[in-house]
Amino acid sequence: MTGWRASAFGRRLSVLAITCGLTLSVPACSDGDAGQDRTSAAESAVSSSTPREQPGAALTELRGQNGLSLTITSAERDPAGYLTVRGDLNNDGAEVVVVPAELRGNELDVLRTGPSLAGATVVDFARSKRYYVLRDTDGRPLTTTGLSTLRAGESVPVFMQFPAPPASTTTVGFQLPLFDTANIKVSG
Repeated sequence: MTGWRASAFGRRLSVLAITCGLTLSVPACSDGDAGQDRTSAAESAVSSSTPREQPGAALTELRGQNGLSLTITSAERDPAGYLTVRGDLNNDGAEVVVVPAELRGNELDVLRTGPSLAGATVVDFARSKRYYVLRDTDGRPLTTTGLSTLRAGESVPVFMQFPAPPASTTTVGFQLPLFDTANIKVSG
């Protein structure tokens, strides 16, 4: 590697290391008092879906618009401090459905990355904390991207990664724009 390339590479590694360190050290994003009002409203809107305890079974299913549904199959906390929610986005309707742009949220950095599920949040009601989908160092959301249309009966696997709530939190509220809200059980 030439000298200028090596130094540019070294600077990028340093920036990445600092960014990763900051990302891991930030426990959650909160809107302060305004977030508490929204959290209380969101908590009262949570559906009474009961998570199933069978391995491999869906934790819950959320209904969206135009025949879309989201089946959540897992919400796993890992040792690195992340919560990964996995599931399937389904078109239960009889026609092709355009995946709504609202699912990606409205942050400017996310808007430029294209269709995604970056608008998803999880809420720790006991601590009045809302967690947003994580972003990489380029501002891209750590979630399934490139969603545009789903054919009738089509299902695609999806994931969303969040900062993990404390280990004592075993259930969180899951919210995705234009979909029902539900409580999901966190494992790990």
